[in-house]
Amino acid sequence: MICFFQSDNQRIIAVDSNSPLSEETVSKLTWLFGKAELIQKDTVKGYFVGPRREMITPWSTNAVEITQNMGIKGIVRIEEFHKVESKDAPFDPMLQNRYKDLDQNVLIHRRHRGL
Repeated sequence: MICFFQSDNQRIIAVDSNSPLSEETVSKLTWLFGKAELIQKDTVKGYFVGPRREMITPWSTNAVEITQNMGIKGIVRIEEFHKVESKDAPFDPMLQNRYKDLDQNVLIHRRHRGL
């Protein structure tokens, strides 16, 4: 299950977890993400640039380790997406992708592919 947090500067953080997030976990993640607020939707509308869905970034690996050190269990992946003005926004195709809307399929890893 993927939950989305939004910060003041149009940054969206996608959190993939094994189970729904408890209120305590949401509170801890809100603090960790600099007071980013949980979005109560399965889809975030707009255009975004973020990491390729097939690649887990070093930022994600570090973020997940931090959550483990905070006593948060079940977080699989955390990635950051930036809202852009249009579908033609520049990006680095080697590391990033453009997305129209962020949904429950924005992050792919072994658990989703059944490997």
